[in-house]
Amino acid sequence: MFRASKRFPLRKLLDNENLVRCINTRAPCNQSQEISSQYSSQEPLSWLKGSYAKRFPPLFHPLPGLKLPPYLPDFVDSCPTKITELPNGLTIASEDSPGPAACIGLFVDCGSIYETEQSTGFTHLLERMAFKSTKNRSHLRIVREFEGTGGNVSASASREQMAYSYDTLKTCLPEAIELLVDCIRNPVFLESEVKEQLTKVKTEIKEISNNPQQFLLESLNSIGYSGALGKPLMAPDSVLDRIDGSVLENFYFENFTAKRMVLAASGVDHEQLLAIVEPLLYDLHSGPPTEVPKSLYVGGDFRYRADSQTHVALAFEVPGGWRQEKDATALTVLQTLMGGGGSFSVGGPGKGMHSRLYLRVLNEHQQVDSFSAASSVYNDTGLFGIQSTTGSDYVSEAVEIAVDELLAVTTLGQVTEVELHRAKNATKSAVLMNLESRMIVTEDIGRQILTYGCRKPVEHFLKAVDELTLEDLAALALKILSSPLTMCSWGDVDRVPSYDSVCQYFQKAN
Repeated sequence: MFRASKRFPLRKLLDNENLVRCINTRAPCNQSQEISSQYSSQEPLSWLKGSYAKRFPPLFHPLPGLKLPPYLPDFVDSCPTKITELPNGLTIASEDSPGPAACIGLFVDCGSIYETEQSTGFTHLLERMAFKSTKNRSHLRIVREFEGTGGNVSASASREQMAYSYDTLKTCLPEAIELLVDCIRNPVFLESEVKEQLTKVKTEIKEISNNPQQFLLESLNSIGYSGALGKPLMAPDSVLDRIDGSVLENFYFENFTAKRMVLAASGVDHEQLLAIVEPLLYDLHSGPPTEVPKSLYVGGDFRYRADSQTHVALAFEVPGGWRQEKDATALTVLQTLMGGGGSFSVGGPGKGMHSRLYLRVLNEHQQVDSFSAASSVYNDTGLFGIQSTTGSDYVSEAVEIAVDELLAVTTLGQVTEVELHRAKNATKSAVLMNLESRMIVTEDIGRQILTYGCRKPVEHFLKAVDELTLEDLAALALKILSSPLTMCSWGDVDRVPSYDSVCQYFQKAN
């Protein structure tokens, strides 16, 4: 690697007549001397007075005849979220923003909670069937049109909602909206495409069955709830074998109705969006009134024997879910406060190591490979707890540590103001950084309207975070731990403490 000397003056180089002559062999000697004397002059910036200044004027002053664009002020008010409901009940919401790109998304109040015994697994399959053939386009043509606009599309399914998004340039917005609406309104569910995706779903289910963390997260819902939220998001093979295009189509058009849809957009003028969307969706079937299926949290124990490390998850109910705003905000801060992760900080030196579970568990107990707080929150309920990974010979101690850490946050004086302040700042920072993404803003608009019926500004959430106190966190933690325990384990489950003994740990503390 070549490194220039800081003490070697340019003047010495240019004063060397022989060297200048070697460098510029085509120039006469007297011309080289002129160049050397010009650049080695003691007058500052004297070289700007030569021919260079005539061709390239200095940039100390605005260029004559050049009109400068207006500069942005120090503070710019964010554009409000505008919402319009069509006569058929479909909601259109958007938030404009500067920039050449925009994101549109269609969010549906449909998930595995609306499945019946005959339609188990349909939500997961519909996620895989997104952007397939429609009445107007083949799957190949749809892919080509996505590629032609340089768009980025995604589809996701959960227990309560489904989402489809399309991120593209604003110049392609009319074509992008028409394409997205066509994929949502007019799917044909070709048998060949359904069979192909069923094969991929079976493979995905097998892969997840070998992934302890995802398997335990799914098991916590199946064991902890009875009713709608207890239904599996991923159905077993025996159920998938009886799915075909016709039954999938019936479930789809029964649930994808106008009153249960929100079309959200980020980076789009609302009036422009209405002009494009309304002719495409004004005649969509409204559908009958929908009653949300009921769920009841019951708790329970599930163990899966495997030849691997032992994974244990302890969870409790979060009453109220997202609709209990204060508790949901406190839960977000509480999870950040507890934190945790793997024994090795893969995100870089010190990443996340200020959290309680890093400082008090991972740094103190070398036998623990992973230890972190986890949550799954729904509209009216949720789960919160701790997941751990250890060797089978240390699993009993790891469970006791998890119990102690959960009980500690219920006791005033165990959490300091410094820890709370750091957790608040980390939570607000994560939220604000996420909202710099168009796709996340679009998702936030769509999901908030499905959950609350409106889009609340980020300042509302930040204010709620700032108002949290240590008493609020302790009260929430105590409320959570007063619900029945849900415990799921994977690995050498014979060494995992019994469900009743772990319940007694929490009962003694209460």
